Amino acid sequence: MSDIAERLASLANKIAVQGQSIETEEATKNAFVMPFISLVLGYDVFNPNEVVPEFTADVGTKRGEKIDYAIVQDGTVQILIECKKLGAPLGLNQASQLFRYFAVAHARVAILTDGDEYHFYTDLDAPNRMDEKPFLVLRISDLDETLVPELQKLTKDTFDIESIVNAAEELKYIGALKRILAAEFAEPDADWVKFLTARVYEKSITQKVRDQFEVLVRKAQKQFLADQVNDRLKAALGGQGYVAPHDNASVSGADASANVAEASSHDVDAGDGIDTTLEELEAFHIVRAIACSEVSAMRIVHRDTKSYMGVLLDDNNRKPIARLHFNTGQKYLGLFDAEKNETRHPIDVLADIYAHASAIRETVHYYE
Repeated sequence: MSDIAERLASLANKIAVQGQSIETEEATKNAFVMPFISLVLGYDVFNPNEVVPEFTADVGTKRGEKIDYAIVQDGTVQILIECKKLGAPLGLNQASQLFRYFAVAHARVAILTDGDEYHFYTDLDAPNRMDEKPFLVLRISDLDETLVPELQKLTKDTFDIESIVNAAEELKYIGALKRILAAEFAEPDADWVKFLTARVYEKSITQKVRDQFEVLVRKAQKQFLADQVNDRLKAALGGQGYVAPHDNASVSGADASANVAEASSHDVDAGDGIDTTLEELEAFHIVRAIACSEVSAMRIVHRDTKSYMGVLLDDNNRKPIARLHFNTGQKYLGLFDAEKNETRHPIDVLADIYAHASAIRETVHYYE
């Protein structure tokens, strides 16, 4: 892992641990944004020649307004940063000050952030005018590692504005395409189903066929993503594959993917009201990755029910490690004490689970 990736991981853990106690914009800046500027980007937040807090540049009749931070390179403002409270919406309405200051300050990069999610803007559409859409969106608590090299270009030691701007257009469209794909995988629309159906079905596509393939597309996408999760887990655990419930033997990569696909297909077809989601599977993998520091990963399995997914040791209901209550608006992680009393902890993003790592490991020790 690179130095910048390690620093991002450390900041992600800080967000997971402290996020729920952050209630104001000022607290967000102190707890998360300043460490991002200092530890991740490498700028001295206490040097006003590098980082200017409450940066002012009067714009027309707008006077006295301030941008939270301006980052200076070689005496020139290069980056403007506007901060919002953790969890606040980030969009055009929140970026109005950045729009006004971008041209006046002659900055090339503007950042809108809530301390966890960062939206990066430049002037692709018109020179010296901030674009309405970001060219890069990065969430520290759910980091896309492919974006780390792009973030590296903004750091003090390797700052390269030309490289950033040159790559911005490609990043902008790749990001937009990824968001479209994510939306289609979550809720495929009629055009997407029709496009995929035409690739595999050679006869006339009637409404009945469309209805049939809408179900098949959902299943295929779910199984495909489950395979991807399994492949990543195998790599993280040194080649160990997915272990389905009631199976404590080692399985090959192909068999592991088949098990995930079979389990996912069963969830859709069984009609028992149980729907194992990919988010539940990813959360299970996080719990297992934490617990496998104490016992073999092969011993940690999941069982899904209508109301929660249970994570068990040795596939034994008398050895619960955790419960994932993801079937309501607010997600909860259920943890157990020595008497097997469950306490539910609210989580907003899957990374929040890492804040309970020590409790998960302690629960495993109760059964050993």
